Amino acid sequence: MDKAEFKNHTLSFFMPAYNEEANIGLTLEKITNVLDSLKFKDYEVLIVNDGSTDKTEEIVINFSKKNPKVKVLTHAVNKGYGEALKTGYYSSQFEYIAFADSDGQFDYSEIEKLFSKIDSADLVVGFRINRQDHLMRVINGWGWTQISNILFGLGVKDVDCGFKLFKKEVIDKILRLESTRGAMINPEVLAKAKKAKFKIAEVGLTHRPRRGGKSTGANLTVIIVSFLDLLKLWWKIK
Repeated sequence: MDKAEFKNHTLSFFMPAYNEEANIGLTLEKITNVLDSLKFKDYEVLIVNDGSTDKTEEIVINFSKKNPKVKVLTHAVNKGYGEALKTGYYSSQFEYIAFADSDGQFDYSEIEKLFSKIDSADLVVGFRINRQDHLMRVINGWGWTQISNILFGLGVKDVDCGFKLFKKEVIDKILRLESTRGAMINPEVLAKAKKAKFKIAEVGLTHRPRRGGKSTGANLTVIIVSFLDLLKLWWKIK
């Protein structure tokens, strides 16, 4: 899509957030500046506050008083990344749906890169160029992507990249998402989209170190359980 065409389209942009008080204010400034500059016909920014115990919700509410396009959707308790993404997907109302992690590791202006592929695809998956995470997270992410590709034929470089763009019809038409845990939700949505014959495209994105806050990692037990869940998903939709 050419930049001049944005004025004819609407976008729901959502972000999961858990204890991101160190990042969320600046993140909101950046993403709303980007979306305003692109001059969409209309847009909304949904922050899925996943039971944060810090000031994340307060910061978002205060920001929304300045910009009513920003809304907060709060889980009373922490439900995990998968549930936060599902809340975002199913609360989005506009023609296109994008999501990004709220920790500031992405350059939100690169949403233009995602939109550059959307005319020839139904969803566009980012992949992190020079991923700025601890080595074990990088290794685990690579292995998870390879397993997902083998089981579901996805052919993507980075199944868990936290910056993606969808036509809303993809979310409306695929089988209802079931995953609750973070590791499973991205393979599930891509596998169900592929099963429904939607076309997937990819684009490389800049990845930066976290500005603050703490990322959550997976221990060996979680990795093993996730792998078993992936096999169950494969059996269910094969």
